[in-house]
Amino acid sequence: MSCIFCDYINDKNYLMENELAVAIYDKFPVNKGHVLIIPKRHYASYFDATQDEIIAFNDLTKKVKALLDSNLKPDGYNIGINIGEAAGQTIFHLHVHVIPRYYGDVDNPRGGIRKLKKPLVEYDG
Repeated sequence: MSCIFCDYINDKNYLMENELAVAIYDKFPVNKGHVLIIPKRHYASYFDATQDEIIAFNDLTKKVKALLDSNLKPDGYNIGINIGEAAGQTIFHLHVHVIPRYYGDVDNPRGGIRKLKKPLVEYDG
């Protein structure tokens, strides 16, 4: 079975890499500069990542942030991982979303990812 992320890795079609992961621009970005950090090894869940892979994701996340800060100058970031179909995962090769945020990109960003769905307890932060 083919995997779109494995294809990207095999084609060496990425923004940057380290030994265990690559970074690519998301083909369906939430915001300008939306990047995905993808392990070179194929597996679906963050909970299956090795400690070395987690370190590699963090390393690339910081390098991607530096690049985006330099090129796009975002005002903030959301970093997220969808794990499992119930959480919205549609490609079952782990990927970490690095989403630059800009003042005015939504009317009221207060609460961040807490606005994903109606909360069980109201957030008044």
